[in-house]
Parts: sequence; structure tokens; C-alpha cells
Amino acid sequence: MTVTIARENAIAVVTVDNPPVNALSQALRRALVEAVAELDADAAVKVVVLICAGRTFIAGADVSEFGKPPQPPHLPDVVAGIESAKKPWVAAIHGSALGGGLEVALGCAYRVAVASASLGLPEVKLGIIPGAGGTVRLPRLIGAAAAVELVAGGSPVGAKKAQALGLVDAVIDGDLRAGAIAFANEIAGKPLPQPISGRAVPAVEAGFWEGAEKAVAAKAKREAAPLRALASVRKASETDFASAMAFERETFLALRGSEQAAALRHVFFAERAAPRPPELAGVTTRDLRSAAVIGGGTMGAGIAAALRDAGLPVVLVERDDAAVERGLANIRAIFDGSVKRGRITPEVAAERMAGVTGSDDYGLLADTDLVIEAVFEDLAVKRAVFEKLSAICRPDAVLATNTSYLDPSLISEGVARPERFLGLHFFSPAHVMKLLEIVPTEATAPEVLATGFALARQLGKIPVRAGICDGFIGNRILKVTRAQAERLLLSGATPSAVDAAMRAFGLPMGPFEAQDLGGLDIAAFQRKAARERGETAFAPVAERLCAMERFGQKTGGGWYDYVPGDRAPKPSEAVAAVIAEEAAGRPQQAWDEASIIDAVILPMVNEATRILEERVALRSADIDLVKIHGYGFPRWRGGPMHYAEARGLAGVVAVLDRLASEGLAEPPCGGLRRAAEAGSFSVLAKE
Repeated sequence: MTVTIARENAIAVVTVDNPPVNALSQALRRALVEAVAELDADAAVKVVVLICAGRTFIAGADVSEFGKPPQPPHLPDVVAGIESAKKPWVAAIHGSALGGGLEVALGCAYRVAVASASLGLPEVKLGIIPGAGGTVRLPRLIGAAAAVELVAGGSPVGAKKAQALGLVDAVIDGDLRAGAIAFANEIAGKPLPQPISGRAVPAVEAGFWEGAEKAVAAKAKREAAPLRALASVRKASETDFASAMAFERETFLALRGSEQAAALRHVFFAERAAPRPPELAGVTTRDLRSAAVIGGGTMGAGIAAALRDAGLPVVLVERDDAAVERGLANIRAIFDGSVKRGRITPEVAAERMAGVTGSDDYGLLADTDLVIEAVFEDLAVKRAVFEKLSAICRPDAVLATNTSYLDPSLISEGVARPERFLGLHFFSPAHVMKLLEIVPTEATAPEVLATGFALARQLGKIPVRAGICDGFIGNRILKVTRAQAERLLLSGATPSAVDAAMRAFGLPMGPFEAQDLGGLDIAAFQRKAARERGETAFAPVAERLCAMERFGQKTGGGWYDYVPGDRAPKPSEAVAAVIAEEAAGRPQQAWDEASIIDAVILPMVNEATRILEERVALRSADIDLVKIHGYGFPRWRGGPMHYAEARGLAGVVAVLDRLASEGLAEPPCGGLRRAAEAGSFSVLAKE
């Protein structure tokens, strides 16, 4: 049953049971409408408690209905029906009351919650706004300022904060059902409170809306939904309930069919699927109750902090006592930074630091479940580490290398029981970045690969399986991005114009700004390794800049010049001179923003398609997740593969053919041409 009704004297308890998250399916919506009618007709019932079975309150819409025409009863009518019920309804909240779930709770006369509950309206993160009164009732209940924060920001709040805002009437200690019934008995016989729809929004101070618009726009960048959500809250504050509801519904329906909403839905489903790939269904994982990290530099410290955040005890191993102390200091600095930003308390920081043991003794790892190597990107150094681990660790211990470019198969040569070995490519800073590329070798056992995905879930990261090639998925595409950016420079564009165009596309920074921040010497080292493998790397200007020791911000100049103490990039005459020398004799052209974007993004799509063809990535959506979570590709564009499909693959091929004819890009690969004929990358997954 989706909904059951039990009676305890004058209290009726309506229990929603629609696992796994009590989503608002059509059947549930219909059952709630029927429950209102049944209980309104029961004279013995004085108060109704709405509670949910399982691990959460109503957590939102039914994702299986996304993208489909909604079927009646529509959610606004369900909420209105609960609000206009003859008996007061009390929402009893545990887990999460999100989106439509919170809107249902707003239709209730009262809301109670356990302390661990969270409440929110995250619709903007899917490119839409609440569509069942969330933007209209919320400001009438908690005021415009708090409503704007919840609706336009999309992040939930805990029960205690919700109570302080007036969103929750009581926080229940102990059993929620018993506490909610006790609350219901207290209000039984009291007059029905004024419905939220009948209340006025408290006045705001002069200039509030203008300030709110600036703040929301700054955070939203080029996402449409947050500003539309703000407009809906403002409408609710300045007009009557019916007009505001009509405005909200019109806005919701318009956004639901938008390109941004389609892109964000795509990302939402890709993220839900990523931690449990279908090819590993039913594979048993190994228990991970302890972990170790070899190397306490920036990456190793970040990995150790991520492991501690997930509750795993960590041993940090370095080469000597001094290096151990530096590594522990690096980890401590991460937790201290989290305290300063208010993310954790000093007590939590101390507890997490207490769970780290530093040593230069590999012998401490004899009974460790997982060991992650994060030393210098040198094959011989990494092999030496695994030679020690292979001799000391348990036969069933999982051994992992954090490498960005090196071949994990070569790193694992000589490892006893290589089936327990795999690559785990974290992104820096490892305790912050969500992406984790999981790279199995041919010898990696399925249960070890599955354990890598289980670790990602434990760490709260987005895992993507990557095959072995130079750069795996993300860095392989990044090489194309950098090469295309330099091709633009040699044909008439400037670094600042390229960076501005990529920011306009939605990236947090352009390719030249990003190189200056990270250091040009990092890519130079990778190009040197590629040349030693007999590969050709295209970076004529970057090579000249590195020869001049212009490595970026850390040396006061890279692609741009920098003034001491100021990170703002300034055009460099020295760089312009190098570009002019390298561009001599090449055709020049005027580049506008759209043309720059095409010349950078579409060759990325071409390379990503090759990656898909070669089965380095198994799904186009995986490539989208890599670029979004590892490289700042705008989420609202859905990733490069979704962007290309939404734009039209035939058009992408045509632009690449033109760029190739001008010597400005590689021609479209065979897989991209086949995908264009089919209209989708899905054809490649079936080959």
C-alpha cells in the first residue's frame, strides 16, 4: 500500500510507504487526496498526522516521471487539498523533506521534525523552481529573506535551523510517531490556524529586492532558475496568493522544458547512476575499515583528509621523520581551514587529526585494508613503493596508485597478487574535489574494482571508470583543450580573448588563466614524458614561455604578467612577442566569442568520442561527469557530450570539418560521424 490510515483515539495517522524515498508518484498523490476526503468525513478524527515509513519523509518528485507530461492529480491541487482540510494536518518529518515533499508539509497546518531531519527546496539545482506553491507559501511563513535563501540557493537546512526560521513548529526528541501524536493531542480542539495561503508576507526593507538580485545573480552565474526563483518569491511578496501561484506555475512549466533543465536532469541521473555501474551489479566488495596513504604532500594530505572525513583511521607514511611532520602539518592545515570556514568545529578537527598516525615505518601497514600511494609522478619511485607494500601488506589488502598520467599496469609490475591493484586518480584538492577516476588494470579483480566504487561512495565522491591511456579521460581531453587554445593564438586570437570566451561559455576560468594558476611547468613535464614515449605534443608558445622560466603566478609571469601581491592577470608584451614570432607566416583571422568557443569545445568533444570508441570511457555520461566535477565544465550545459547532442551532432561535425580544412583542429573521428548519423552517442555504446 502507498498510504495507510491508522486511528489512535481522535488522532488519525496517515503513513506514506513508497520506497525507497517516498517520492510523489501519481499513485501517492491520488492516495493523499483520497485520505483528505476520508478523514474529513470521519467525525471522530480531530487531528491528522502525516508520517512516512522507511528512511525519509517525502523526498521530492518521482524521478521516473521526469520529462513526462504530469498526470492528475497535480501536486498543487494535492497541497491545496491538505491545506483546506477540515481537520489540521501535522507533517511529521524525518530524513529529508525536499521539493514537493516540503510543499506537502507547507500544506499542513503544523510541521514537527526529528533533530536529524533536513528541509529544502532544491529545484533550482535541476534548472526549475518549485511548482506547487513553494515560492508562494514559504515567504508567507518565514519571511522573504529566509525564503529567498532557501529557494534561490537550493540548499536544505537542518531541523534546528528550520525551527528558528519558523518553518518547523517543534523538534521531536525520541520516537517521531509518538512525539507527533503527543503534539497532535495538544492542538486537538484548538482553532485551526490561519492557512499559510491566507497570510501576508512581512514587509522587507527598502532596496532588499535589488540587493537580493545582485547576490543571486553573482552565485548563479549564467543559470536561469535561481533568478526566476527569486522573481517568483518577489511576486508572492507583492501580490495576492492566486496571482502568485499562477506566476509560479507558469515559470515552473516554462523552465521545465528548457535546455538548462534538460542538461541538469541529465547530470542528476548520471550522478545517481555513477556510484553503482551496471557492469558491477552483484559483485561483492571488500571491507574497508582502515587505510594508509604513502606520501604527505598536497595530494597525499588531501586524500588522507578525505579518508578521515569518511571516518576511516589513516596511517600516513613518509620517507623520514621530517617528511612525516610536514605531512601531518599539511593534513592539520586542511582541518584548521575547515574550522576557519565554519564547516567543522575545533573538536571535530581535533578528533579527525587524532585518527591520523604518521610514521616512516611501512611495517605499520601489515594489517591495513587499503593503501593509496600518492608520491612523486615518477615510475621508478612508485614501483619502489609498491615493492615494499607487496612484501608487507596482507594478501587481500587493496593497493592503489594515485597517478594522473602514468600507466598503472607499469606501476604494478612486480606486485604480488596484482589482482588487488588499481588506479585511484584523485583530483586536487582531494578532500574537496568530487571526481574520482577509477582505473583498473587487466589484472584487477572485479571485487577490487567494485571496492573502488564502494570507497567513492564512502568518501562522497563521483566515481568514473577509466581505461588506461595517457591522461585517462579528463587529462587526455585537457591536452586537446590546451592545444586548441594555442592554435587560436597562432591564428589571431589573444590569451585574454580566449579566456574571456571560455568564461562566457560558463567555465570558472579560461585555459591560460588556469595554466598560470597551476603552473606551466606541470604540463611541460608531461610533454617531456610524452616525447620520450615518441609522441608529439603541440605547445609551441608554452614551450617558449617555459624556456623563459615563465611558469605562471608563482614566478610573476606565465601567459600573463602579475604584480607582486596581486593575482589579477595583465596582458604581457613579452608573451605577445613570442606569439607573434610563432605565428609568423600563418593565416590570421578575427575571432569572435562564439567562434573561439567552437574551436575549443568541439575538438574536446571529438577527442571524448575517441575515448568512447576506445572504451577508455564506457558511457558518454561518464565523460560529462569527469569534465563537470574535475575541470569546471558548466553543470547547466550538461557536460561536453550532452552539450554536443543537444546542439546537434551533425552541426558539430560540420564545424569540425571546417576547422580541420583551415588547419585549426583534427577532423571528426569515425565514431563522431557515426554518432551524428544516429543523432546520439548511444550508438557507440552498442558497438
